[in-house]
Amino acid sequence: MERLHVTPTKRVALRTEGLTKYFRGFRAVNAVDLAVHEGGVHALVGPNGAGKTTLFNLLTGFIQPSEGRMTVFDEDVTGLAPEQIARKGVARSFQITSLFENLTPREHVELALQGRTSQGLRFWRSEKLLGKYRPEVDDLLEQVGLSALADKPSGLLAYGQKRALEMALVLALDPKVMLLDEPTAGMGIEDVDRTIELVRRIAAGRTVVFVDHNMHVVGSLADEVTVLQQGAVLAQGTYDEVRRDERVITAYLGEAHA
Repeated sequence: MERLHVTPTKRVALRTEGLTKYFRGFRAVNAVDLAVHEGGVHALVGPNGAGKTTLFNLLTGFIQPSEGRMTVFDEDVTGLAPEQIARKGVARSFQITSLFENLTPREHVELALQGRTSQGLRFWRSEKLLGKYRPEVDDLLEQVGLSALADKPSGLLAYGQKRALEMALVLALDPKVMLLDEPTAGMGIEDVDRTIELVRRIAAGRTVVFVDHNMHVVGSLADEVTVLQQGAVLAQGTYDEVRRDERVITAYLGEAHA
């Protein structure tokens, strides 16, 4: 009997089913069904107020759903706290930078690596203890293009460099799934292009979900796109598919390119 060749289906790294969040009767996220495939780059887009940030907060446990469920590699994580979801291999960056200006990039990454251990994020630092992280620190800073600035106070870094450092802190958690909230927000064109290349590099061997208003970024990076409107999924597909969808053009892309 002739055997048919079947292309294996990629595992779903992150899935939501009917995920819903109410705030005092207002439905900020409305029955969202989402499937993020392992090893892909998935973008969440939509007009202001579409529910993107609320959905991100649900995915990472910073707020709890009113209805629905969420799984990470088929393991139910609904209702877990952020640190519990992080232990399942999910890590996120935030839209607003939150670095310690007097600490260097090296010190930030050392603390992030220490935070993975039973030592936790303790603010006393043994040189012997932290010295063991040096090769990994150097590697992470090289990945994000900050090797030459490793010992410069973070408060003196340019905005794009601070965002790169935040990505190094996310990478320090060795996540299977990375969630990036507006990674190019507030950047000039040169920083945006550098960040696109950075995300491409760090996405290798990982699953990435990101929110961004810049459709050049979305088109450059995303394998799959989910468009939200008023908390609900308006359209899903490749970038080319959603950008041709009349509903999307009316709701979002038309505004972006007007």
